[in-house]
Formats: sequence, C-alpha cells, structure tokens
Amino acid sequence: MKFFYSRVFIKQLFLATIIFSLVVLTSIVFLFFYTNQTSRVVVPNLVGLSLNEIDEVINERNLRYEIIDSSFFNQDFDKNTVIEQIPIANKQVKKNRKIYLTTNPSSYGDVILPNIIQLTKRNAVSTLSALELEIGEFIYEDNIGKDMVLGVEFEGESIESGYLIPKKSILNLILGNGKK
Repeated sequence: MKFFYSRVFIKQLFLATIIFSLVVLTSIVFLFFYTNQTSRVVVPNLVGLSLNEIDEVINERNLRYEIIDSSFFNQDFDKNTVIEQIPIANKQVKKNRKIYLTTNPSSYGDVILPNIIQLTKRNAVSTLSALELEIGEFIYEDNIGKDMVLGVEFEGESIESGYLIPKKSILNLILGNGKK
C-alpha cells in the first residue's frame, strides 16, 4: 500500500497521464484534418432544376449526386426536374459529398381500365378517381338504367375494360338517362 503513495509511483502516473493526453490530442488533431473538417461547401438549391442544369452546379461546388427516381408524378414541377434533395439547400457539407436528388418522373404510370359497365355513376366515378383517372363529360343516352354506365370514351373513342391508359387521363362516361 505504501507503494501507491511513493514518489516513484506518483511520478510514473503523472508521466503516463501526460503521454496519454498527448496521444489523444494528436489523434484528434490528425483526424480533424484527415477527414476534411476544414473544407466546407454550401449545398445549392437544386429543386426545380433540370438534370442538365444540375451537372454544372454540382461540379462547381465539388459535390457528387445520385438520382432517385420518384414514382409519384408532381404536377407542380416539369418532367425530369428535381422535386426534393437531401441534404437540404444552404446546409454546409464536406467537399465531395453525395447529394441525393428525387426527380419528377418523365411520365405518369399506366393503369388498366376496370370493368365499370353496369355500375352506377357514383360507383364508377369513385373507382376511376381511386385509380387517378379524371372524369370529363357525362354523355346521356336513352336507356332504362338511370345514371348506369353504358360505356367509356377515351380521346373520342369507345374503350373496353382492360385497356391500358395513362394516369390522369380524362374519360367521358356514357350513362343511361332513365328513358326507354
């Protein structure tokens, strides 16, 4: 027990503490410069830019990017433009950082027209709206089934169920008017 209070032990403990502190401090300073903590770049705002414009902006700032294609079409933006970015604009990042960009798809997805013949107008409209199809005009013909769907028109032509059409297409419904 006397050894722990001896002058030699206290001297060795003090020396070990000094050496340990120097090693830790040197490591922290080395890692600070090795990981480029001193070189920061401000992330530009890329939202709304086309893919061609992005290359120039990214290369000027010594950054990289990766495109994540979105499956949802956003009508507020043009086709093939950036709708979201990570990290956000005006954030400081290290040089050569990868920016993840979500782009607006080049087209809407396609949908298979369901069988809505002999459904009521209300059911047909809700079914088509759920598939992101838009309703144009209601065309009434003489038929005993009032507001019963008799047919569907797309771009002026009558189409059958199972027909592949783009989302957001405008369809006209041919309905019965309740007269014989």
